[in-house]
Amino acid sequence: MSFAEKLKTVRKEKNITQEQLADILNVSRQAVSKWESGNGYPETEKLLLIAKELNVSLDYLMLDEAFPEKDDDTENKITSAHCSNIAITAFDKESVIMCQSVKSSKIVAPGKNEPKYILLGIDRVTFWGEHTTILGWYETSEMIQQEIACITQAIKNGEKTYTLKYAADIEFVGIFGQAKLKK
Repeated sequence: MSFAEKLKTVRKEKNITQEQLADILNVSRQAVSKWESGNGYPETEKLLLIAKELNVSLDYLMLDEAFPEKDDDTENKITSAHCSNIAITAFDKESVIMCQSVKSSKIVAPGKNEPKYILLGIDRVTFWGEHTTILGWYETSEMIQQEIACITQAIKNGEKTYTLKYAADIEFVGIFGQAKLKK
């Protein structure tokens, strides 16, 4: 599935018109139409905003794969934690995100030396869906499951803050700032 097809499909699934998406991105409706017809691509900053607003990964939008395959070994595992609000210190040890909930997501087709999972913090829900921030990257499903279990326990204990314990050390490389595991 191409970028154009994915953009159109996700936009429609979110019940957003081309005009509404254009307003969010501060572009013309014709620009969105052009992208959806496969006659061009948005600028990098617009791609990032599209992924954020439509709650999909850049990998999903840009790679020519339909949908991620279901990972049978992750069924029946904790994939999210819901809370009233907890301040989570993100992977950079500087950003603190007030989260209503967290959830994990498998990265579509990770490359060599790239993390396999991300932990997303949801700080609000809007008309267009959840607003998420990447809290951390993880090498294995076990590590992200341990993190979510610890966050869940912190919430049960009434803690108001949490610092990630299992996130992988990463560095950003390339023109798109791709996350790579530090060696």
